[in-house]
Amino acid sequence: MSIPLDHPEVRHGRIGVLLVNLGSPDAPTPQAVRTYLAEFLSDRRVVEIPMLVWQPILRGIILNTRPKKSAHAYAQVWTNQGSPLAAITKAQARALQQRLGEDVQVGWAMRYGNPAIGAELQRMKAEGCDRILIAPLYPQYSGATTAAVMDALGDALKAMRWQPAIRTLPPYYDDPAHIAALKADIARQLAALPFEPEVLLLSFHGMPERTLHLGDPYHCQCRKTARLLAEALAAERPGLRVDVGFQSRFGKAKWLEPYIEDMLAAEAAKGTKRLVVAAPGFSADCLETLEELAIRGREQFLKAGGEDYAALTCLNDGEAGMAMLEALVRRELAGWV
Repeated sequence: MSIPLDHPEVRHGRIGVLLVNLGSPDAPTPQAVRTYLAEFLSDRRVVEIPMLVWQPILRGIILNTRPKKSAHAYAQVWTNQGSPLAAITKAQARALQQRLGEDVQVGWAMRYGNPAIGAELQRMKAEGCDRILIAPLYPQYSGATTAAVMDALGDALKAMRWQPAIRTLPPYYDDPAHIAALKADIARQLAALPFEPEVLLLSFHGMPERTLHLGDPYHCQCRKTARLLAEALAAERPGLRVDVGFQSRFGKAKWLEPYIEDMLAAEAAKGTKRLVVAAPGFSADCLETLEELAIRGREQFLKAGGEDYAALTCLNDGEAGMAMLEALVRRELAGWV
């Protein structure tokens, strides 16, 4: 049977990699933040309160009060390329494309906001990618992050008649390549500081404590990342004390402890004068690192009596981070490339 003359051209045979991060609003305005938060906080993976209880609180209180405050925070870190997280994720995709070459098409998406996972998956499939590696850029697994990406992926696949073959990047919290990249990048930044830090706080995004008791491995994986990183740094900086905390609490429930804001005040109160914070649970700088740690964290530490403070940048699209990401992706593409 011959192909009909009006049969559309179908591209196929290409391999794709889709980098995915959390997301951000389209603009640092209350309305854009409200739209973003409505999507983000309506995800049952993020807020595990029954919808009949949660939605009236979300729609009646939170979305009428929080957007203005959050928009002010976003405005302090917004860039000419948009939100820092989106700009950096795009830069990571561009750098990975250069490293992988023409054999692989690299794209990027956000779990919440734009570009959406479903739209990018459809685009890559239309451009001939029938084998795609989905790479959530979360080193530590959590139901609220990694699993939420998989949910969105499943929803996108449901809408596709001709689905691509899919692989997913596993969490890489204890991968030697990840620990080596963190160690190299943090050591580089520490060496460039104008002061010698006494303490390095490793800050991870918080989660409600109940998620730990329900079986989420996030807390344990954060702790292991911190332990391995501290061991890797110890040889070069034996006098540097390393501690671990969690940031970004929301609501009245008990979250994973200790809380970073409490630790900053406590360190200064007991005489620590020179302190550095790093965020090895984030693959790219975002509101939580640039505003919460770099701006508010500094204010908290200095107000409590500290003298020198620095918030280190994440791996972002720097050499150490991109070499690690290339190694992880090439490993998962084995047999395809």
